[in-house]
Amino acid sequence: MGQTLLVGIDESACCQRSVEYAAALAKAANARVIVLHVIEWSPFSFSTAAENEVRHRRREDELSRARTGLIDPVVKELEALGLEVEGMVLHGHPASTLNELATERGVSNIVIGRKGSSKLKAQLFGSVPSTLVQIADVPVTVVP
Repeated sequence: MGQTLLVGIDESACCQRSVEYAAALAKAANARVIVLHVIEWSPFSFSTAAENEVRHRRREDELSRARTGLIDPVVKELEALGLEVEGMVLHGHPASTLNELATERGVSNIVIGRKGSSKLKAQLFGSVPSTLVQIADVPVTVVP
């Protein structure tokens, strides 16, 4: 098993199609799969002292919810297909975090759904897929 695919998931409807596409790619290439959900989190946000006191606990709660609600079901689905799968939840900027993990882990391809963010957010800040395509150090497959 030489290749590794990285699948970025979120709570959008498009996510399931990207998981299915990645599963087909992984089966065909006998590749392992890393499933990643990135919780947007900026270390540069301004917080009050009271917010800083609960920030770590809130961060841990978000990680736990994302793992049980998003990652674990997808990992089980892919393992049922006979794939070697690792699930991860990280905090950070989604496109940057996906690219950094891909580089660290020697990923051969990043698979991501085309739609994920709200339309307003994507218009104001750019979508994760378009940013990822521009900054990625490895090939990116955007699934419609």
